[in-house]
Amino acid sequence: MDITKRKITKIAREVNKFTVRTLKKDGIGTSEFDVIHVIRKHPGITQKKISNILGIDKAAIARQCANLEDKGYLKREQNPHDGRSQFLFATEKAERLKKSKTHIESSFYEWLLEDLTKEEQQVFSNLLDILYLKCKNESKANFTTMTDKIESDYSYEKE
Repeated sequence: MDITKRKITKIAREVNKFTVRTLKKDGIGTSEFDVIHVIRKHPGITQKKISNILGIDKAAIARQCANLEDKGYLKREQNPHDGRSQFLFATEKAERLKKSKTHIESSFYEWLLEDLTKEEQQVFSNLLDILYLKCKNESKANFTTMTDKIESDYSYEKE
């Protein structure tokens, strides 16, 4: 039974709505921001690899990359080993956008927590650290525990 009633997800969704609305003022949509994020994390990545990471159609990635290049958020360099592919890099404008997203989210969370006492904020932060560490460790383990749990829950329901 989920005693959280998915409130973490719901809060994150509301923060994301506000962030997306604010980023749209810079002419960036959610899927474009995802592409920028992948390029920032993997400088010199190809469109094909972005497609694999995000699970998005190669043609859609090609369109998004062309739009992002036109907007000044990415630059291309020819792959010297394969004349058909190019390496993609985030520009300084993309780096500023990342800082802008971080600032937007941080401001929202500060506003959200302002009605709690300093002590309550600290306890909440400590609890989040515990949950985040568990989540991050599961991610690094390729979500094996959660995959097994979901598959076990699903097989139980089918019986």
